[in-house]
Amino acid sequence: MSSTSANLLESMPARRSWNPKIACAVTLALVFLCGAAAGALAMNLGVHKSLHQPAFDTPQGKALYFERLQKDLDLTPAQSEQMQSILNDFWQFYRTVLSDSKSRIEQVLTPEQRKKFERLLQEQTRETKK
Repeated sequence: MSSTSANLLESMPARRSWNPKIACAVTLALVFLCGAAAGALAMNLGVHKSLHQPAFDTPQGKALYFERLQKDLDLTPAQSEQMQSILNDFWQFYRTVLSDSKSRIEQVLTPEQRKKFERLLQEQTRETKK
């Protein structure tokens, strides 16, 4: 190298390099913020609703399940009518079993445990409605 080039390099200010820990922290923060922004956008646009199906024993869940059966099984009108009757019987049986089971469970529990059990059922109901 010529002396002019060496002097030129020496006179240039030294480049600052990032501390690797700071660079990693900034990168992680940016990735997190981008993910949060994408999630907020998806929630705003209602994309999450398609990911959550209505509960099986709700009117919306029943209708959705029946529509899927009709489509996937290619049911005739007569079969659809019979299937609807069978499913209504099943859902009635399901509700009866749940109710009977709840009564039997409550008979085993102390009053304090019953209160906790009721709270747990309410929390579960709220979770399935979301």
